[in-house]
Amino acid sequence: MLRLLTGRLLYTMPVIWLVVSVVFLLIHIVPGDPIQQMLGEGAAGADLQAARHAYGLDVPLPTQYVNYWRGVLHADLGKSLRFDQSVSGLIAERYPATLRLTLAALAIALLLSIPAGVHSARRRNRWDDRLLGFISLLGLSFPNFALGPVLILFFAIFLGILPVSGSGTWMHLVLPALTLGGALAAILTRMVRTAMLEELGQDYIRTARAKGLPENAVVYRHALRNAMVPVLTVVGLQFGALLAGTIVTETIFSWPGIGRLTIQAISNRDYYLVQGCVLAIGLTYVAVNFVTDILYSLANPRIRQ
Repeated sequence: MLRLLTGRLLYTMPVIWLVVSVVFLLIHIVPGDPIQQMLGEGAAGADLQAARHAYGLDVPLPTQYVNYWRGVLHADLGKSLRFDQSVSGLIAERYPATLRLTLAALAIALLLSIPAGVHSARRRNRWDDRLLGFISLLGLSFPNFALGPVLILFFAIFLGILPVSGSGTWMHLVLPALTLGGALAAILTRMVRTAMLEELGQDYIRTARAKGLPENAVVYRHALRNAMVPVLTVVGLQFGALLAGTIVTETIFSWPGIGRLTIQAISNRDYYLVQGCVLAIGLTYVAVNFVTDILYSLANPRIRQ
């Protein structure tokens, strides 16, 4: 197991280097002068030069690259021009809200998709299987920016049982988590159904039934356990999509997370804050893929051979 962890970690290091390098280049591939755009067209030359010196943009590019890496290693991502605070502090303040929303959306997706996928596989080609297939297709067809307002209209305005936006209680989390987890639930439902159909046709399932095991034990204790191996991989890969989806969802529901902070940074031309937000999302994605790879190896011992 230690050799597996070491090997996966060695594979992850180049990915981390690539993510940090691409984020560093964001400030240099933006058309025009970022300092000029941050301070405005009417800024004096002395102010522009002072800002370039303050942000370390008056030194050669290789030196800037080394300084950026030094800052990343010391959790110093610069200072936000708009908020006049450290970028690291702003991200640390908003990151828990985004993580809470993402995990809630993932939990909702799993709670909806696993029972639905198992039921659909057990009722293959019957009316309820077709109904669940239609609902899954509908969920895939609704993007976040369309599903969010629909949920607000129904649950917050028409029924009045959930708050429209903001944060503070678990009730504020329900609508954005449903919005974010809806599409993932639709994807996972089809994945669970396909994996369960394959497992239910295996010889060991027929053997378990021949031994007189209850049907629920055969389905949930044996078939579902093996069917979750490919689903686990998809969950890990889709976690990054959930992080990207928070940018839209947090804006719709005024959720105080990194996604909304990124939109504010882009609107305010706060390039260093944009860099920090993108870096936080990218590194989280890499970390989740690393953990998923390890969990997949634990769930499927053949991977370790």
